[in-house]
Amino acid sequence: MTTSELAARVQASAKYQELTRKRTRFGWTLTVAMLIAYFGYVSLIAFDKALLAKPVGDGIISWGVPIGFGLIVFTVTITGLYVWRANAEFDALTKAIVDEAAQ
Repeated sequence: MTTSELAARVQASAKYQELTRKRTRFGWTLTVAMLIAYFGYVSLIAFDKALLAKPVGDGIISWGVPIGFGLIVFTVTITGLYVWRANAEFDALTKAIVDEAAQ
């Protein structure tokens, strides 16, 4: 079997279509969440500097620091979520597709 025949078999597979649909939808969902978070933070910087400059508690740090830290934690969290789902679901589908195409 040639490489092009194998590629055609993979692309025709229902599992491959499922994988690409799920992975694309999940990727776009995370992308939109990330864009909302970052544009929200930048919008706060642009339009409400006073809020970010307000001190938290006794005035040791301003609100900008925990909000910025939260954005970093959010980024790491959704990256971990993607890796977890890729390892749990997408890799299993990929293996099934490869096994099916190799037959």
